[in-house]
Amino acid sequence: MAEEEAKVKNEALQIISSFENLPRLVVFDLDYTLWPFYCECYYEDDMPYLFPQARGILYALKEKGIDMAIASRSPTAKIAKTFLNKLGIHSMFVAQEIFSSWTHKTDHFQRIHRKTGIPYSSMLFFDDEDRNIGAVSKMGVTSILVDNGVNLAALRKGLSTFSQNSCSSSSS
Repeated sequence: MAEEEAKVKNEALQIISSFENLPRLVVFDLDYTLWPFYCECYYEDDMPYLFPQARGILYALKEKGIDMAIASRSPTAKIAKTFLNKLGIHSMFVAQEIFSSWTHKTDHFQRIHRKTGIPYSSMLFFDDEDRNIGAVSKMGVTSILVDNGVNLAALRKGLSTFSQNSCSSSSS
């Protein structure tokens, strides 16, 4: 692990440790969330890359025993999966739902829920599109809009929002 990645991982671990109520599953979009491009604009033999803080955050979540999944509407699932393999992170995800859909990812989350058995209220989701955030939020998933990929600020905001949501739902 590169020095910068280790630094991000340690900071992410501190952020995660500062919250008592943690999600059981963190779900990521791919394009413009984990990586800064649309994978359908690339070929399988291209070399992909992640947003600068994404890898450290993934390692921190894994170390804390928090499951992770992918929910992507990419029309090029084969390229997306090849890229996850090339980046060496494909095995970190308990579910990879990568398929084109007009449902703003509600289908993706129903499949993830069926595969994992984890309730929507125990999930945290990061995505770069408002319409996906809106649709998935209605299912009871804490959903966070990212405008510059997954980074430490987004992680902190996500865990904070998740914590508030789980407190308000358990008291009602």
